Amino acid sequence: METRAPYVLIGAFVLAAILAVFGFVYWLNNTGGIGPRTNYHVQFQGPVPGLLVGAGVLFNGIRVGEVTQLGLAPDNPRFVNATISVAATTPVRADTKVGLDFQGLTGVPVVTLEGGMIVAKSGETPTLIAEASAGQSMTQAARDALRRVDTVLEDNSGPLKDTIANFKTFSDGLARNSGKLDGILAGLEKMTGGGAPAQKITYDLRTPQNLGPAGKTLSASLAIPEPTAVAMLQTQRMLFSPAGDNPGFADFLWADSIPKLVQARLIDSFENYDIAHAPLRTTDLGQADYQLLIDIRRFGIVTEGETRVEIGLSVRIVDKTGKVIASRLVETREKLDKVEPAAAVAAFDAAFARVAKELIGWTVQAV
Repeated sequence: METRAPYVLIGAFVLAAILAVFGFVYWLNNTGGIGPRTNYHVQFQGPVPGLLVGAGVLFNGIRVGEVTQLGLAPDNPRFVNATISVAATTPVRADTKVGLDFQGLTGVPVVTLEGGMIVAKSGETPTLIAEASAGQSMTQAARDALRRVDTVLEDNSGPLKDTIANFKTFSDGLARNSGKLDGILAGLEKMTGGGAPAQKITYDLRTPQNLGPAGKTLSASLAIPEPTAVAMLQTQRMLFSPAGDNPGFADFLWADSIPKLVQARLIDSFENYDIAHAPLRTTDLGQADYQLLIDIRRFGIVTEGETRVEIGLSVRIVDKTGKVIASRLVETREKLDKVEPAAAVAAFDAAFARVAKELIGWTVQAV
């Protein structure tokens, strides 16, 4: 009895395993697997590159079965017949659209099913006709598109040649007139306020160096406040009389506004004459004994009659009480042969040198 016991256990285990396999197969085909299947015939009216038996079948993107059979149509070798097996619950209709899609990076082909409303007759296996372009690959589609483009180009080769010739003529015309175009664009930018602003060129008055020996020096402290001037002279631009703009001076700027420039160069001139007793600005000196008050009347280019540079100053010396102890009108002019920035600045330098020499001589005599 003890010897037969292991055989009974082994036999029971084998029987249980066989029952489990049968149960799994039953579950796979009915309840837990893909269940009952329905077969459909599909006819592709063209090549089906890469399609194999076992390839998936998708209905609206959901896998419902696989391809079970492939072969060429016996009556027309250009057609391909296939048999697909799909889940019985799949709503395949007689007018369901059939296509071929390529999935993933490797382009694995699958049969695709979409929509349909007409119910197939019962008792017969429906045949689904795939779309004419269902088996067309991306490469074939690209070839067809290029072939159509080539046909269009060939049919329109004459007009295309004329168009290219017209473009060449137009580009040659642009090249010949590039200078004029630059001028037109610059004018448009200026009119619309666009483009980079033009670079301004700054010019300075030159301080006179040779003012003669300092025979007499200032005997009292002297300050030179910033000169007064009408609003028109509170500028760094070159002024013209009659008033107007000169294209050659569009980018011209004095180093500072005219009153501040005259003040700075007059102080420099006094220093060149006698630096030990030179006057200072009002802000640099507390209460000076005297002040040299200057009012600028003219400082520009006159174009009426003989073109010339004119400088006109009204000068007064006042003491601490504000009493005027001396006054003078200083005016000078310098002929200008050429109305351009460099020549104009040279003429101003010559005229200002005479003004500075006259003012220094008169001031040291009065103070």
